Amino acid sequence: MAVKYYAVRKGIKPGIYKDWNTCKAMVTGFSGAQYKSFTTLQEAEAYIKEDAETAQAGKEPEVYAFVDGSFNQKTHVYGYGGFLVHDGVKEVLQGSGKDADMASMRNVAGEVLGSMAAIEKAVELGLEELSIYYDYMGIEMWAKGLWKRNKKGTIAYYDYVQSVKNQITLHFIKVKGHSGVAGNEEADRLAKQAVGIV
Repeated sequence: MAVKYYAVRKGIKPGIYKDWNTCKAMVTGFSGAQYKSFTTLQEAEAYIKEDAETAQAGKEPEVYAFVDGSFNQKTHVYGYGGFLVHDGVKEVLQGSGKDADMASMRNVAGEVLGSMAAIEKAVELGLEELSIYYDYMGIEMWAKGLWKRNKKGTIAYYDYVQSVKNQITLHFIKVKGHSGVAGNEEADRLAKQAVGIV
């Protein structure tokens, strides 16, 4: 029987697996999972490597952003970091704040503001579509009104998304935080930098 290699490009734990059941466990229920089977290890490795090079270069999708939030416990400053890629141009997104009500949300305040900053930038540039990569579920749930909004930040976020929904189509893509996704790692670093954590 021919040996097969199952390459998981996007899944719970990306990597190369030698049996279908393990591969299946890594992609079942994962939004936007990408995987393929190959007869040689080299092809499987090339498939995964190609994703690392092309996904960050903005080939799929053409307009996308990575956003993340951070919170400095010592100074009670929350902030966000990330970047927006469009037409081959990369725009860095960073910001922070000290509003007490927002600070009570800790790094979640930054997550929300980061997503808003990406959308604002995309609208300002006249872009019609934006895919937002995030690692905290609230980014998508509050934007779509699926989670209860009881904080100033989450209410403002939902209201803002509603106000621009006729101008831009948003796609939300969940990635696992701290799992080696280059764009997410960069957004995390920029968010920490924004709040003074080096």
